Amino acid sequence: MKSYFPKDFLWGGATAANQVEGGSGIDGKGLSVSDVYLFDSSMPKERWTDQWHMMTHQQVAEAQDPNSTKYYPKRQGIDFYHHFKEDIRLFAEMGFKAYRMSIAWTRIFPKGDEVEPNEAGLAFYDAVFDECLKYGIEPVVSLSHYEMPLYLVTEYGGWPNRQVIDFYVRFAKTVIERYQKKVKYWVTFNEINCVKHHPYVSVGIIEEGHPNIEQDKYQGAHHQFVASAIVTDYCHRLIPNAKVGCMISYQLLTPYSCDPDDVQKTVESQRTSLFFSDVQARGYYPAYANRMFEEKGVELVIEPGDLEVIRENPVDFVSFSYYMSSAVSAHPERLESAVGNLITGGIKNPYLPSSKWGWQIDPKGLRTALNQLYDRYQKPLFIAENGLGAEDVVNEDGTIDDFYRIDYLRQHIEQINEALHDGVEVFGYTAWGCIDIISASTSQMSKRYGFIYVDQDDEGNGTKKRIKKASFDWYKKVIASNGATL
Repeated sequence: MKSYFPKDFLWGGATAANQVEGGSGIDGKGLSVSDVYLFDSSMPKERWTDQWHMMTHQQVAEAQDPNSTKYYPKRQGIDFYHHFKEDIRLFAEMGFKAYRMSIAWTRIFPKGDEVEPNEAGLAFYDAVFDECLKYGIEPVVSLSHYEMPLYLVTEYGGWPNRQVIDFYVRFAKTVIERYQKKVKYWVTFNEINCVKHHPYVSVGIIEEGHPNIEQDKYQGAHHQFVASAIVTDYCHRLIPNAKVGCMISYQLLTPYSCDPDDVQKTVESQRTSLFFSDVQARGYYPAYANRMFEEKGVELVIEPGDLEVIRENPVDFVSFSYYMSSAVSAHPERLESAVGNLITGGIKNPYLPSSKWGWQIDPKGLRTALNQLYDRYQKPLFIAENGLGAEDVVNEDGTIDDFYRIDYLRQHIEQINEALHDGVEVFGYTAWGCIDIISASTSQMSKRYGFIYVDQDDEGNGTKKRIKKASFDWYKKVIASNGATL
């Protein structure tokens, strides 16, 4: 295959602090919104995902009990906090050019509203970045990846409270100033459009019993837009060569049929996701937002200066996660639903296979998505997440034959190459969960994405030994050949 990947393409992998680090309570770290998610094998499996979408007041209260014996997997992660040198060395062995990661807000400001940062937390990330740079790995840093301090939820009500803008900006300015010579690429908010589906982890809203959830979702999003713009301006002033991006979850939507109603429904559904990148990449609220807000009963409180700062500070690039596509119908009750498509649900596409978790696999959809986003924004694109969750088996000789993962990734990388040939500007690709991590949606460990296996089960038991999978050597060859050898 002829490779169209540019010579400086950022090949690598991605994780999030809340799923990988562990070290809960160590060196002053506070509780985050993700530290509330349980794993209980006796819980019906449908509840594993349901809690991701619907958080209860009782669960938040129980999670703050210091005497609780319940298992909160994201407090343990895979103990990257103590294994980061080993893990980054393995990333370097694969040839990573970039490592997309996040900074845990609660390591720097444990409750979120403190005036002075926690030096131990800052020192930890100094060590992580130094280890990356030692191997020539470029950090791509998400400032907020489902890790806002729980205290800002329970005491301030999350992002619908305008005060949280100031707390976030203080945190962001602190870390940007601290790491200005170590980090060039920044992302302000991970999957900012996912407030539509899981408002608790995205903007800190406990949906249970909420009197006007749509109002608070979009008010919280507006405050994030303002915060992102302020931080983008600060970063550009402090680090002139820095690049600041937005990030959305992009589940490509296609009409189930050529019925005009299906086509229109697809346009409307896609807009509800692209609205967020429209604001951040273009610098203004799109015209269609007026009707969208009207139909949702949303009346945004916009303070003087908000729209100006958003307009003056659009992002430099658009990054996104891509795992699947979904078909859309104006009459979903007549058709089989795709229950595993977590972001938008949707209708099952009869032309696509599905993973064990029901995610419909559509490699060609990635090429379409790249073209759509580039046509829309004419800004550089970065694929921040892509991967296959699967149950891996360790053979008697210690090997792990994850050829299904290789096949998935190969097909998607082929389509990135096609998009590059189309003329799309793509500057990086970071495979999700490059080392096995705690699942965001189900809190499982057995739903694995990595090139590196971690000996740990769903209850947190295991040696935490790192083992290379077959995909490790495959991805190493992909990077060494700059995408020519798949």
